[in-house]
Amino acid sequence: MIKSLQEEKARTAAARVAAEEEWLPRLDRQRLPQHVAIIMDGNGRWAEQRGWPRALGHHAGAETVRPIIEATSALGIPFLTLYTFSAENWRRPSEEVNALMELIEHKLQDEIDDMDQGNIRLEVVGRWHHLPDSLRQEIQRDMARTRNNQGLRLFLALNYGGRAEIVDAARALAEKVQRGQLDPADFTEELLARHLYAPDVPDPELLIRTGGEMRLSNFLLWQSAYAELWVTPVLWPDFTPADLYRALYEFQQRNRRFGGL
Repeated sequence: MIKSLQEEKARTAAARVAAEEEWLPRLDRQRLPQHVAIIMDGNGRWAEQRGWPRALGHHAGAETVRPIIEATSALGIPFLTLYTFSAENWRRPSEEVNALMELIEHKLQDEIDDMDQGNIRLEVVGRWHHLPDSLRQEIQRDMARTRNNQGLRLFLALNYGGRAEIVDAARALAEKVQRGQLDPADFTEELLARHLYAPDVPDPELLIRTGGEMRLSNFLLWQSAYAELWVTPVLWPDFTPADLYRALYEFQQRNRRFGGL
């Protein structure tokens, strides 16, 4: 099946290059978003359409990540957040969850050298301290290794839920009130935002969802209040830099009014 996966990728390579050549020149490099977030959906469906195990779809999806990171970095976009494993994903069969944990860990091990050499800073958002020990230790090593890199800040949302993030922020504020460090009358949106997982990161301007589903799936609920949504039926394993460029181009055609006229 791995050979079939390689053949599948090879068959589409020429088409992808042609598509990239179509969309990349259309981009205005002066009007790119500062932060792009992606819901990487469709791995299981991609495999099922081919009569393959869902696990092979996750492996195919993992192979998609690197070219998207490289394309984002090459464009000079400062922030990229990838919805890697949601808090709700624990409800999947244990065999699939365990395979995903191992896959994430192995891909980090395989990619960290290139990320470091590419000046990419790896960060993780979510309740990632609840992940399996070996994966958590790998994350800690990789974040420490890339801490001083000045290029793309790559965020993996792991064991992440948007509602849980807001709850964690509210709990931190409540603890400050309990200690007498904060008056509830001083609560503001800005104050709560400073207690989110990555308070120094601008809100995503463009949120991409693959796989055609028209929902946020508990991803960056607070931060996406005014994000431009771009949904494509393309399943994540088939998503290419050309699709990213198209999303960026269509983002640049929109008039962002933030509630104004």
